[in-house]
Amino acid sequence: MVSQLPIFARSSAGILGFCGPPNLGSLSGLSPIESRSCKTSLFSPDGSYLAYANEATITVLKTDDWSPVATILDTRAYSLAFSPKGTFLMTWEPFAVSNANPQGSPNLKLYKTDGGKLIKSFTQKKQGNWEPQWSNDEKLFTRLVNTDIVFYEDCNFERIVTRLTGHKVISYKLSPNVGTYFLLCHTLGPPGQPSFGRLFKYPEFDNQQAIANKSFFQADKVDFLWNSKGNNALLLTSTEVDKTGGSYYGKQGLHFIGLNGHTSMVTMNKEGPIYSVEWSPKNQEFCVVYGFMPAKATIFNLKCEPCFDMGTGARNSIYYNPHGNILLLGGFGNLRGQIEVWDAVNKKKIASCDAPDSTFLQWAPDSEHFLTATTAPRLRTANGFKIWHYSGALLYENNWPQGEELYEVQWKAFPKLTFKEPEISGKKVEGIAPSQPIASKQAYRPPSARNRAVVTFKLHDDDEEAHTVGSNNAPSKQALKYKKKREAKKAKRNEDADSNKEGSVPVVSNIKLNLTGDPEVDKKLKNIKKKLDAINKLKKEQESGKMLEANQLTKIQAEEELLTELEKLSI
Repeated sequence: MVSQLPIFARSSAGILGFCGPPNLGSLSGLSPIESRSCKTSLFSPDGSYLAYANEATITVLKTDDWSPVATILDTRAYSLAFSPKGTFLMTWEPFAVSNANPQGSPNLKLYKTDGGKLIKSFTQKKQGNWEPQWSNDEKLFTRLVNTDIVFYEDCNFERIVTRLTGHKVISYKLSPNVGTYFLLCHTLGPPGQPSFGRLFKYPEFDNQQAIANKSFFQADKVDFLWNSKGNNALLLTSTEVDKTGGSYYGKQGLHFIGLNGHTSMVTMNKEGPIYSVEWSPKNQEFCVVYGFMPAKATIFNLKCEPCFDMGTGARNSIYYNPHGNILLLGGFGNLRGQIEVWDAVNKKKIASCDAPDSTFLQWAPDSEHFLTATTAPRLRTANGFKIWHYSGALLYENNWPQGEELYEVQWKAFPKLTFKEPEISGKKVEGIAPSQPIASKQAYRPPSARNRAVVTFKLHDDDEEAHTVGSNNAPSKQALKYKKKREAKKAKRNEDADSNKEGSVPVVSNIKLNLTGDPEVDKKLKNIKKKLDAINKLKKEQESGKMLEANQLTKIQAEEELLTELEKLSI
């Protein structure tokens, strides 16, 4: 029986521990880690370890008593990753050369988690795809080297057993199967020719031995989404730029591929970007949010047929709980922050709540609670996090002190089957009122029009009254005076607008780039900066009262995703 659900928050002041339901408040047993140089933190997949990088030191804690089990010194680690069982800790730091060391030193390192012993070092110049991939039983260890995938077995990192070569692989993903292993890879086609998603069984890598091939023309990038059984996968293809101008997200497509060799394209009945895709943990269906705002949410079966339409709304994110019986649809970024709660089994909406300015949402391991957070750098003010019950009740709120920034919040992970699947109940759960009032959705009414049952009013009521003074409704001297003033103001506004148009300068965002020295990463950073500048210009036009087109509103909604990507790429 689990007595507490720990939560960890990394901020500009260090790392703090909190206790989730049922004992909301501070976490006992862990002293605050006070540091303004804590760059990243991470739980192992089963929650046994917590690792964090602080200045030039990595510390690993055992979470059953929060005691340190490893301290790694003299590191410039920027990213951390655990092996599936938590046996190994991997770190990546920027590759650097100097006059004394023109060849550079290995920058991808593999440590034994318990004790921190360095096991192996590799050279991985690019940050993209830096993280090695393991099979869930840790029998296979794989890396992308140039356009080849190399394979090691049984934790012997000195001998390459085999490699997938000759396919110009630019990304790949191992399946979560144990015992029999499969992998999907994205192979880039020649100019004017399609790219391919190829499914292989390890170690049968001849071209003729591919279990399935799926071709697609517009695919600069492919995201692979395996279901938890590892027998079916989705491929989300995308280009950075849509040459037709139809979408700010670039051109996208969603494809299905199975171990039985079946492939299919997932067809959606509304135009626009694909915001989010997620498999149900029950493995029999997946959900997609797509289309120009208001976005549509649809659940598809394994034949890629729509089996349930969840309507349209201001949403761009999907979150299944760990057991797959409750589904959240969230509208974050420039949307209102409304969260819809759905019974994913019986396909009915059960609750909703508002979490304005949220930039992050995560289910608790117990599948009954979730947290929302407002974090930097997306928003640098009013940071903090909230804990909710799936009924929509707000249970806990922690607002960050003014002047400090909250970077990330995460629940402690737990092994699978630790918690039973919760029964969905219509019983009301008592909550608390948010400390910050939610913005009213009603239209603004001037003070003179408030507290009245039926009110009708116009912008120039006073002027119209002036026109009715006198006999036969003839304009009075006062009315003519008002009319002249209005016409003079209108002419002045038009003159100022023309002057501003002639002397206008491009509107740019206040985002400052920290270039990494990696040409590929820097190119992406500059591209993101250009897009953020364009979004800022559109927001200025929107504030001035200009009506924006649907595709322009979609561009504005992409701001959060771009800022998140900028944070990941920046060093």
